Amino acid sequence: MKFSRRQWITSGALAGVAAAVSPLQAQEAVPGQITEEQLGQMIEAIGLKADKKEQRYDFAFVAPLEDQQWELSMSAVLSQDTQWLWIMAWLDELPKSSNDVPRTALLRLLAENDQLGGGKFFAYVPSNRRFILQRVIANENMTSAKLRYELQDLGSTVVETYGVWHVGNWVPGSAAPPSPEGGTVATPPAPGGARTATNETNFQSPVQR
Repeated sequence: MKFSRRQWITSGALAGVAAAVSPLQAQEAVPGQITEEQLGQMIEAIGLKADKKEQRYDFAFVAPLEDQQWELSMSAVLSQDTQWLWIMAWLDELPKSSNDVPRTALLRLLAENDQLGGGKFFAYVPSNRRFILQRVIANENMTSAKLRYELQDLGSTVVETYGVWHVGNWVPGSAAPPSPEGGTVATPPAPGGARTATNETNFQSPVQR
């Protein structure tokens, strides 16, 4: 059976399309990737009561560390392309007076970012003048147990880095901060914007200690 030149060209074009589609389909089939709805179900499955604000889930999480227990205000949200999961813990508000914000304190935050690793880093939310500690996780092989572990790990880091991010310790010339004895964080109010896959988020949360 002979093929005309047009048939050969058509066959080659179809083969090229198939070759291009196959990797794309393989890329989309990420094992254990969750949807926005499944994220909410996982949060509920580990015993947390979440308040959904648009695409973001806000909830309180108790982070025990040795003999201490901290109730942290946390949020979880998928990136726009659903390839990443962002979890964050809300910290202190930036002091309004520049005299209460020594340059060395901000430099310590930046230096701490280099030490954290594991996709964790401090960030600042201009819309509500708050610091957050957040982590970026690949949306794959997700389970309730894995989510709990990631939240616990982030919560433990919040407590361990208390001396760095707590603005009450930012007085110039002050001694080393005392070890915290626990803390609480209030439930976040309604957000001022939608989700985002960058640290330029509009998430809001008051902090009470």
